[in-house]
Amino acid sequence: MIGTAIALIVMFAAAVPIAFALGMAPLIALDAQRIPLIVIAQAALESLDSFTLLAIPFYVMAGRIMLAGGMATRLVGLAAALVGWVRGGLGAAGVLTAMFFATISGSSSATAAAIGSILVPEMTKRNYPKPYAAAIIASSGEIGVIIPPSIPMVIYAVTVSESIGSLFLAGILPGLLIGFSMMALIIVQSTMRGYGDPTRFVPREIARDVWAATKRATLSLLMPIIVLGGIYGGIFTATEAAVVAAVYALILGLFVYKELKWRDLPEILAGSAKTSAIVLIIVAFASVFAYVLTTYQAPQAVAAWLTAITASPLIFLLLVNGFLFIVGMFMETLAAIIILAPVLAPAAIAFGIDPIHFGTIVVVNLAVGMVTPPVGVNLFVACSISKLRMEQLMPPLLPFLATLVICLLIITYVPALSLALVR
Repeated sequence: MIGTAIALIVMFAAAVPIAFALGMAPLIALDAQRIPLIVIAQAALESLDSFTLLAIPFYVMAGRIMLAGGMATRLVGLAAALVGWVRGGLGAAGVLTAMFFATISGSSSATAAAIGSILVPEMTKRNYPKPYAAAIIASSGEIGVIIPPSIPMVIYAVTVSESIGSLFLAGILPGLLIGFSMMALIIVQSTMRGYGDPTRFVPREIARDVWAATKRATLSLLMPIIVLGGIYGGIFTATEAAVVAAVYALILGLFVYKELKWRDLPEILAGSAKTSAIVLIIVAFASVFAYVLTTYQAPQAVAAWLTAITASPLIFLLLVNGFLFIVGMFMETLAAIIILAPVLAPAAIAFGIDPIHFGTIVVVNLAVGMVTPPVGVNLFVACSISKLRMEQLMPPLLPFLATLVICLLIITYVPALSLALVR
C-alpha cells in the first residue's frame, strides 16, 4: 500500500492527469495481492452504474444554459440593485450573485465563470483594482458547491451512502454564513481603501431599482424554489431535480428571455458532455483507488490510529481539517472526496460526530482548496477572465482565505449550523 501511495504522489508531481494517476497507482497494490487486473475495469464501471450520478451532467448543463440564456445577467442585476448603493456594493453584489447562482448550478467553477465574466470588467470600471476584483470572483465561486444543489455533495452522499437531501439542507446555513461574511469583508475593505463608486443613497430610487430588478429576475429566482421545494416536498429526487433545472433553464432561455438560440444548443451540449466526462472519469478511477484502500482495510487502520492519538472529537476535527486543507491544495475535490470519505467518515462516526455534519465539513474544507494554489480551479477561472497571473491575485486573496478558514472553524465546532434545518 505504501508503494501505491508513493506512485500516486510521483505521478501527481509529474503532472500525470489525475484520473489516470488514480487508475494506475493501484496496480502495485493489486499485483501484491495477486488480484486480477480486471478488477480495475469492474470497479470503475460499477462506480458509474448509479442513477444518482445522472445529476452531474444535468446540473452542469443547467449552469451552462443559465449563463447563455440570460439568467445570470438578471441575477447580477438584482444583486447590484440590492447592495450596489453601499461602498464596495458591486463587489458585495458579486458574492450575493454567487449565492443566487449556487442555488441552481451546483458547480464552483461554473459559478465563478458566470459572475466573473460579467462583473470583473464592470468592477474595473468602478475603481476596483483588477486583482482585487478577480480575488472576489475566485473566492465567492466556492459558495457554488456549498449552497445546494452541489455536485461534491452528491458525490459524497453516493460514496458514503448518506442522504443527498440531508446534505443539501446542511449546506444552506454554512453557505449563507460564508457569503455574508465575505460581503462584510468587502464592504469594510472598500470603505477603508476607497474602492468602488457607489450610487447615491436615495431610498425611493433604491426601492424602485430593486423592484424593477426583482421583476426581471423573478422567473430565474423561481428555479431554486422549484428544484429544492420539489426535493424536500417529495415530488422528485435530487437526480430528477437536476433534469427539472436543466429543462426549466432551457425553457426560460429559449422561449421567455429569448437570449438563447437554437444554434447555441450544440455547443452547450458538447461543452456539458465534455465537462461531465472529465468529472465522471475521475469518479470512476478514484473508485478503483478507494477499492484498494478498502481491500487493505485502510479505513479501519486510520480510525484506530486517530483514536490512539486522541480521544477528543474536537482534536480529531482539527486534525482532519488540517489534513483536508493540505489535500485540497494539491488534489481535485471530487477525487479527494471519493478517496478520503470512506476512510474518514467511519472514524468520525467512531468519535460520535454526526455523519451529515461531517460531510458538510469535508465539502466546505475541500471547497476552500478550490481557491488555494497550486491547483485551485477557481484561481485559474479568475486568472483567465481577468488576464492576470496567479501571483498577482495572491495579496488581495489572503484576507478572503482567512475569512473562509474562520467560517470553516465555526461550521466545524457549531454543529447546529449544519444540522438545524436537517433536524
